[in-house]
Amino acid sequence: MITLEVTSKKLTDNKTHCFGLLLPESFAASALKECEQKLGVKLKIYLDKHEFKGKALQTFSMPVITNKDELYHVVVVGLGKPGKKGISGETYRRAVATLYRKVASLKQESFALALPAAPIIKLSAQELGQQTAVALEMTSYQFNEYWTEKDRKETVIYDIFLSVPAKDKAAVTRGVKDGQIIARSVNKARQWVNLPPTSLTPPDLANKAKAIAKKTGLKCTIFDEKQIIKMGMGGLAGVGRGSDNESRLVILEYKTSKKNAPTIAFVGKGITFDSGGLSLKPAVHMETMKEDMAGAAAVINTMEALAQLKPDVNVIGVTPLAENLPSGKATKPGDILRFYNGKTAEVKNTDAEGRLVLADALAYTAEKYKPDAMIDIATLTGACAHALGPFYSGLMTQDDDLAETIEE
Repeated sequence: MITLEVTSKKLTDNKTHCFGLLLPESFAASALKECEQKLGVKLKIYLDKHEFKGKALQTFSMPVITNKDELYHVVVVGLGKPGKKGISGETYRRAVATLYRKVASLKQESFALALPAAPIIKLSAQELGQQTAVALEMTSYQFNEYWTEKDRKETVIYDIFLSVPAKDKAAVTRGVKDGQIIARSVNKARQWVNLPPTSLTPPDLANKAKAIAKKTGLKCTIFDEKQIIKMGMGGLAGVGRGSDNESRLVILEYKTSKKNAPTIAFVGKGITFDSGGLSLKPAVHMETMKEDMAGAAAVINTMEALAQLKPDVNVIGVTPLAENLPSGKATKPGDILRFYNGKTAEVKNTDAEGRLVLADALAYTAEKYKPDAMIDIATLTGACAHALGPFYSGLMTQDDDLAETIEE
């Protein structure tokens, strides 16, 4: 795990041999002054020679050996041309991530980064700190514990110093703290998605949620398969029927101390492995189906982050968890399932399981909690991926104002 230290020291006064700079187009030569004085080289000459203009994600790195035979590295990444409102947060995050990867490729275990002045970016000082932390923490994530060859593992950068003006230090520090909470929750969700399916069954995932609740003080309710059946959740029970691993319904609750606060519900699809059931998927389409619990992973880890960030809103996180496998017990095409709200549906294809488990979870959440807004998150469906391609998610709602808020 990396450590981030916000400091008002000069960039080159930090205890590291690698310095990072993020520069916009038409940057002033004075931005290089500290490194030039420390290392005794004219960086601007090298940048000009290599036609570094500060274009978005343009990268330059340079090793320098001082007269004391100390090796330093300078890594510079471009931010692009600021618009009327400055450089976007997305461009900034990508630049920070690019810089991190370049430093890691140089086998450096620490570096100091001079944060650009907040007015250059479309962010306040606190937001700048938050987005810097998010980008660094998320870029540092690796899934490598199953690798047996040590030389395959990338360099981990353990210590990162963020140099900022003294007047911004407190705000940036607050932002970094929030950013680390958010990014570490994101990385935990990514970790769960990457785990082999036998290492994360519905009971396993429910236990992880329970552990998070115990750690953070969230209220946690877990219904086992017998309770799910007794409650009339035919969709969730039907999808998990073919697996030897029992289904679960997990509910995490965060409550604010603010009176009359609105309530938001997140409902996350948690199919820990989706073979398609008796409507078996082709092998090539089954390879990534350990990822079909990504919605649940996102919801559970969002709840962990919210418990630490403490927003003035009540939040309910609901995750129906099941394995969709074929067996003699499995739901068959032609079966009719009855959901929690009493409605029925005929199953034509057992690989359309996401809507079945979500139907029960959404009906239960609506009845028990009556939230002001209910948002379900799912790896759903193949038709959506065909329509939008691999880089975009579909967002569908009856409330345009809510859609705009979510998108923002």
